[in-house]
Amino acid sequence: MADVATPEVHDEREFTIAARSQSRTILKRFLRHRPAMISLVVLVLLTLFVFLFPLVWKWPFTTRDKTALSKPPSWNHPFGTDGLGKDGLGRVMRGTQRSLEIAIITAILATVIGVTLGAIAGYFRGFIDAVIMRLTDLVLTLPLLVVVAVVSVGNPDSPWYTIPFLLGIFGWTYLARIVRAEFMSLREKEFVEAARAVGAKDRRIIFRHILPNLAGPIIVSATLTIAGAILTETALSFLGLGVRAPDVSLGFLIQDGLSAFTTRPWLFWFPAVAIVLVCLSVNFIGDGLRDAFDPKQNRIKA
Repeated sequence: MADVATPEVHDEREFTIAARSQSRTILKRFLRHRPAMISLVVLVLLTLFVFLFPLVWKWPFTTRDKTALSKPPSWNHPFGTDGLGKDGLGRVMRGTQRSLEIAIITAILATVIGVTLGAIAGYFRGFIDAVIMRLTDLVLTLPLLVVVAVVSVGNPDSPWYTIPFLLGIFGWTYLARIVRAEFMSLREKEFVEAARAVGAKDRRIIFRHILPNLAGPIIVSATLTIAGAILTETALSFLGLGVRAPDVSLGFLIQDGLSAFTTRPWLFWFPAVAIVLVCLSVNFIGDGLRDAFDPKQNRIKA
């Protein structure tokens, strides 16, 4: 009697490797970056505090306490008061609000312009690339402080959002160069050729096939632009070219408190600490995002 072949029984408990999506891998890398996670918590708590606590705080940034002129920190005024009796905590919260708003608007505007122009230049190349790159070189040669000074002097009643607008239209050049270089490399890849073969239009190839591969550099650049915008706005306000009274920003508060640094140091140190705290947090978050999007960081613990 012939032997009957017995079907091979496979062990159901074999080790299998679970496929991780790219987004999950990036998230795991970011969560393992301790300084970035601590900075994220600090930045979120600080943002919630400066935007929500003024709703219940009894001393708005424009309100004067005539019984407490130039008083040091106390229970009633934790950050002290200035020479007009304005509460230091209320002014620092308002200044942090305005500085964050300026930084976020600047980052969004610079990112949109830089990504759009860099993508067009890198994808189409040729004459279009030459024109956009010469425009980039031109913007790089224009001194930002001089341009802002001209606008500020020529229009002294300009609203605060003029500052992020100017910072945004002058802050896109670095990202545009990065996006252009990446597009020039990716446009020759097989998946782009396959998209062209099936009749995909240039706009779809740019925004649906190539641009998602650049999410890492774009997000990191936008994050670091926030810190840079805060420092630039601080410098402009320090020179009297930024936010004007009665509104305030952190740079305005530092410039306002510098004259009283020896007699009323709390007017300088509290906004200065707020700037350092925000900028350090954003920079650490940017470092964490850069490491998370780095393909070389591929060792993830289960």
